[in-house]
Amino acid sequence: MTSKQTVLGRVTQLAKANINALLDQAEDPQKMIDQLIRDYAGNIAEAEEAVAATIGNLRLMEQDHAEDVAAAKEWGDKALAASRKADELRTGGGGAEADRFDNLARIALGRQLQAEQEAAAAAPAIASQTEVVAKLKTGLDRMKAKLSQLRSKRDELVARAESARAQNRMMDAVGSVDVLDPTSELGRFEDKVRREEARAKGKEELAASSLDAQFESLDALGDGAEIDARLARLKAGAA
Repeated sequence: MTSKQTVLGRVTQLAKANINALLDQAEDPQKMIDQLIRDYAGNIAEAEEAVAATIGNLRLMEQDHAEDVAAAKEWGDKALAASRKADELRTGGGGAEADRFDNLARIALGRQLQAEQEAAAAAPAIASQTEVVAKLKTGLDRMKAKLSQLRSKRDELVARAESARAQNRMMDAVGSVDVLDPTSELGRFEDKVRREEARAKGKEELAASSLDAQFESLDALGDGAEIDARLARLKAGAA
């Protein structure tokens, strides 16, 4: 396995990682997210260097290919010029000199063929490397998006954990109160007040009853006096 394939495989694997599934399996999701963030940041940095090197190699290959294409054209032009010169000399009777230029044309054509073969041989490698670079760039973009998702997930998880801790603290504070009847203390106090009120009412009724008896005694005394007065008048009339 080449280094290029190793980097591509790692980037692809990390970019496809299911964060939610990993968190569901974690005993401490917050710690796992922190570790994932560190791992992703480190892997992204490594991948960026590898991708940069891969792109650099691709650009060198493209440059060499362009030079081969340019060389092939240049040698073709030289072969054509030498051939024409040979034809010109041969027409003028310079057979030996014409042969020399035809030989130069053959040499130029050989260099042209070599340059074309090198350019043709490099084309598949350039196409393959271009495809790898595109995949690496896509994988890097997905990894960066995943890292952003991880960081957002961590912030959400921390906020939820803090909210849960605050809720637990509140419930612990409320736990000391009677859960079934939180007004039980008020109820007992109300019963005490009602008993005091009833006692006061009883005393009031008792006092009223005693007062009525006294007035009844007074009424009885008044009736006796009236009876005595009438008896006295009867006696006085009879005499």
